[in-house]
Amino acid sequence: MPGISRAFRASSPEVDLLLLHAPSVYDFRKHAILYGPVSDMVPSSTVFEMYPLGFLTMASYLHDRGMQVRIVNLALRMMNSRRFDVPRFLARQKPKAVGIDLHWLPHAHGALEIARIVKELHPDVPIIMGGLSSSYFHRELIGYPQVDFVLRGESTEPPLHQLLLALREGKPVDRIPNLTWKDARGIHVNPHGFVPMSLDYVDLRPDLMVEMVLRYRDLQSALPFNGWWSNPITTVFTVKGCAFECVTCGASHTSCTHLMKRQKPVYRSPASVVANMRALSRLMHGPIVLIGDLLMAGPEHAAEVLEGLRTADFPNEIVFEFFALPPASFLRDIERSVRHWSMAFSPESHDQAVRDAQVGETGYTNEDMEAVIHEALRLRCSRIDIYFMIGLPAQTKALVQGAVEYCGRLLQLTDKRLSCFISPMGPFIDPGSHGFEEPDRFGYRLFAHTLEEHRQLLVQPTWEHILNYETKWMTRRELVDATYDAAERLNELKVRHGRITKRRGRGVARGIAAARALRARLDAGMVQGRSGLADDALMGEITRFSMSTVCDKRELLWPRRVFNFRITEILRLIGRYIGGKSRAARAVQLP
Repeated sequence: MPGISRAFRASSPEVDLLLLHAPSVYDFRKHAILYGPVSDMVPSSTVFEMYPLGFLTMASYLHDRGMQVRIVNLALRMMNSRRFDVPRFLARQKPKAVGIDLHWLPHAHGALEIARIVKELHPDVPIIMGGLSSSYFHRELIGYPQVDFVLRGESTEPPLHQLLLALREGKPVDRIPNLTWKDARGIHVNPHGFVPMSLDYVDLRPDLMVEMVLRYRDLQSALPFNGWWSNPITTVFTVKGCAFECVTCGASHTSCTHLMKRQKPVYRSPASVVANMRALSRLMHGPIVLIGDLLMAGPEHAAEVLEGLRTADFPNEIVFEFFALPPASFLRDIERSVRHWSMAFSPESHDQAVRDAQVGETGYTNEDMEAVIHEALRLRCSRIDIYFMIGLPAQTKALVQGAVEYCGRLLQLTDKRLSCFISPMGPFIDPGSHGFEEPDRFGYRLFAHTLEEHRQLLVQPTWEHILNYETKWMTRRELVDATYDAAERLNELKVRHGRITKRRGRGVARGIAAARALRARLDAGMVQGRSGLADDALMGEITRFSMSTVCDKRELLWPRRVFNFRITEILRLIGRYIGGKSRAARAVQLP
């Protein structure tokens, strides 16, 4: 690695680490691809422009050790401007190292293309990749010429710091834990030695985002996803790892054991969770989503978090996620501890056999779930989101329709605070999941196994052909048909029961009809040997037929406020940043 070491010693670049988030497909602005409703259940769009929270923890950890980190959301920059020239932008940067996330597998195409462009522009700058998918495919990934290092695991801040120091000082990297690397002698896989038993060693610091915007005079690059400025939803991770064994999840207990070398979930301390929420609440008014079921760590841990929330008395909406059915008593504890709260729960299917096939024996019935829902609505819970999935083991088209009719029952039995959603599992079943590793056992047929095969799937013309799986009970074509049928029916039920307006319902219906028609055109083109449309009229615009089809995406958002951010806190951070620069300038001038 002599060239890489020289790059560290030879210049004084702008940043120690430039973190780049790529779009799912590069360049999506020039492709004609019907991605489908694969992102309708998440805040980001079909290009998955939401970067992982690990960017923020890495920036925080390195900042505390005197390193400068810049986050650039290339996917969002490309979305917001057709004229944004990625190579030109990257050519102007002078980083010591570049980090690119390949956390979610849908970024397999974009992440590798961005890495290729960076390597062509800056051949001596090391490119580091990380994330869940990077960890799974690390041996294949390091074989690409544009990739120099892969950091494995879901907690990599200290190994990343060690790597950057080693590169700066020209020292060997063979003892850095979790690192996969290569040199003239071949590929090397260092032991997976960093598996922290606590998550309190690093925190998300929202003030660093403000500082980053000021330092680089670049708001767009730091934003988490399109529309965040208008709807600043924030998240706080409470756990890494999982105690559950969902068949299609790449972060299930067994998956984490094999891939992350974590024998059991590790939880943030209640004090750390509340401190992170306090930092967010000081800066913005938006909802704070607690990622991970607090009860997974046990009732005492959950009770301590609630006591911290009661003492802090946040004015923000606090959203609780549940993996298993919470006891009604816990909902009453939330009621006593939090001013404004919501909850989200994913039963996956209304059918007991399908649900058990996906998540194991749950131990609860639909009647049990309805009782908990009614208890939450009896309290001050302001919103309940219930999620169902398409593409599960033992699930037929008839059972998908049955799930939608069950949604209608829930909508009829409750008030407007409850919403139901149904979405296809897509575009990929997770590598590392039971369904991916043992497809025959769980009724799956896979169309891609390697990273390169998934990268090639991502540029197929329609999401039917992008899916990396079908099931014993539904082909890829049937999965797509079932999704559009379910979306149409659920849209009708939401209008009937007053969950969305007739006008919004008509908009969703038109979107589904347009997506169906476009799918037929693309399929006809494939039969005739064309890779996309017969004309270029929709080139680069086709993604709009994949947005708000199974639901209106605005249903995922909380009501807007006139002022989403706390101006006094932002002004304080600006003053601190300016004051820090002034002190640094005076220090330089001293003899």
